[in-house]
Amino acid sequence: MGKILSWNELKETIVKLKASKKKIVFTNGCFDILHIGHVRYLKDAKKFGDVLVIGLNSDSSVKTLKPGRPVIPESQRAEVLTSVEMVDYVTIFSEDTPYELIKFLKPDVLVKGGDWKKEDIVGSDIVPEVYSLPYVKGVSTSGIIKKITALNQDK
Repeated sequence: MGKILSWNELKETIVKLKASKKKIVFTNGCFDILHIGHVRYLKDAKKFGDVLVIGLNSDSSVKTLKPGRPVIPESQRAEVLTSVEMVDYVTIFSEDTPYELIKFLKPDVLVKGGDWKKEDIVGSDIVPEVYSLPYVKGVSTSGIIKKITALNQDK
């Protein structure tokens, strides 16, 4: 079994991990173009537990949230995330929010970036520990896309 799992496979895995007293940390996002903000965020998120699980927005979910995106298809985004050392598992969700996924998986800790207030984090009403981590200013996928677009317009 790899690191990219279906919801059901991940649920079975989490049940076994919790039985062996492992603390499960969950976060989610598009992770369209992986950058230093993502890496620092994932590194910090992993510190809250033993196993880091990512709910990855599907291509259809990203399209509803961010017009013109994703740049990178979900299968490639998932594979890139699994190559990051602190990421243990990735699962893909197609809904606008990961609420049903969080409810299904029942993680111990929920983490989002600092652009989210703790009380506004989706799933904060059902997960015992919730954290909003510092946001890396000046680094975003949208900013990277704008920079690339500007470079291409100069040619």
